Amino acid sequence: MGTIEGRLSERDMELLYETARIASESRAKGNHPFGALIADMDGNIIMEQTNTVNTEHNDCGHAETEALIKASKKYDREFLHGCTLYTSIEPCAMCTGALYWSNVGRLVYGLTEEKLLELTGSNPENPTFSLPCREVIDRGQKDIEVVGPVEDGEFEKRVVEDHLGFWD
Repeated sequence: MGTIEGRLSERDMELLYETARIASESRAKGNHPFGALIADMDGNIIMEQTNTVNTEHNDCGHAETEALIKASKKYDREFLHGCTLYTSIEPCAMCTGALYWSNVGRLVYGLTEEKLLELTGSNPENPTFSLPCREVIDRGQKDIEVVGPVEDGEFEKRVVEDHLGFWD
């Protein structure tokens, strides 16, 4: 049980770029520049979510966790097992836990949490874990397919743009 290594499709890449768009929207609203979405097994977006840490005064308002909570209230566990969570940056331990408990069966992410640490430094608003999502998943009793980090220079450049100057 644990992590199943998956493959990246063209549609996966399109949806990752959507998470970058959502992250830009999040920053424009005054929140941390993170975005997430959930798609069904046909690649149709069923949920989009910005980060809400600042505007909702919710330190747990990570885009991934918020999207997964909303999806688990709207859809049944069997349906969600066939869905994918997309996020521009590797989910933290809390967000990976939300993925696990919501029963979403697949994760696709862009940049690593290590890369995020390079961008945020020691900013107290984002004290990153040194705990890869695969390690969290591998401690559970479910198989979850994971694709990431994605090696695409243009995508990384796009995501990094939203973080530049934000954490200073």
